[in-house]
Amino acid sequence: MDRLRALEVFVEVVRKEGFARAAEALDTSPANVTRYISDLESHLQTRLLNRSSRKMSLTPSGEALFERARSILEDVHEAEAIVSSAAVHPRGVLRINAPLSFGVLHLAHLWPRFMQQHPDVQLDVSLIDRVVDIVEEGYDMAIRISRAGSASNVARKLATSRNIACASPDYLARRGVPQTPADLLHHDCIVYTYSGEEWQFTDATGKLHPVRVRGIMHTSNGDTARAAALGGLGIIWQPTFLIGADLRAGRLQPVLPGYRLPDIDVMAVYASRRHLSAKVRAIIDFLVKEFDGTPPWDRIS
Repeated sequence: MDRLRALEVFVEVVRKEGFARAAEALDTSPANVTRYISDLESHLQTRLLNRSSRKMSLTPSGEALFERARSILEDVHEAEAIVSSAAVHPRGVLRINAPLSFGVLHLAHLWPRFMQQHPDVQLDVSLIDRVVDIVEEGYDMAIRISRAGSASNVARKLATSRNIACASPDYLARRGVPQTPADLLHHDCIVYTYSGEEWQFTDATGKLHPVRVRGIMHTSNGDTARAAALGGLGIIWQPTFLIGADLRAGRLQPVLPGYRLPDIDVMAVYASRRHLSAKVRAIIDFLVKEFDGTPPWDRIS
């Protein structure tokens, strides 16, 4: 009996919850799957699976073997990858998740260049603003915009973006320019849902100046907040990767220059360093190089 193959068959049966589905995934026949499980149980002299016409479940021995066998197979696959061409040559489908606005403005134009450099990689890019579960949803890597990093995944910092409070020249001409954070209490503000109505400014001495603003509009999309501010509706704070061009062109004007909002990091997030594939390593190295130095969105002056 090929014990490694038998363990592979056993793990696949558990994952697929059935002999027929496991056989399909392994490109073999259900009879072969049955034979491997029977031989494995005979070798170990214990039943691994409780089987009936309607349901299959693991025995206590099966549960113990499944966890250990899965770990063994992962180690074997990693060892094979180290010496295989896939370990040194990026290939296959690379599934990437990124926030909508950032993905359109700062990533979309990079993908053709990456694929020219790595012609054996096929990109599958999803732009979703919510935080995805990389493992559960089957992504190889995600781009995250965050102040706090990632507690459950490995994160590689790509760049930093400043947050700027600003408004249109028309709005400021009508309502005046706030001089302190407290002045925002008398202004119309456009609130980004994920940031909330408490805006926290820091002065040059490091003192915190929190203020709960009056939100006349709430939105979960940065582009919508930007459009409202450009239309003269009120004051926003947004990252410079979204509004940097507007600030440079004078379409939006910064307010409260003596105060600072918290910076945010742009990060490449992936599940594990241990099983980092060549294609994931390639995209991370590519993005690190592309965002090296001062990012274009922070060139305001």
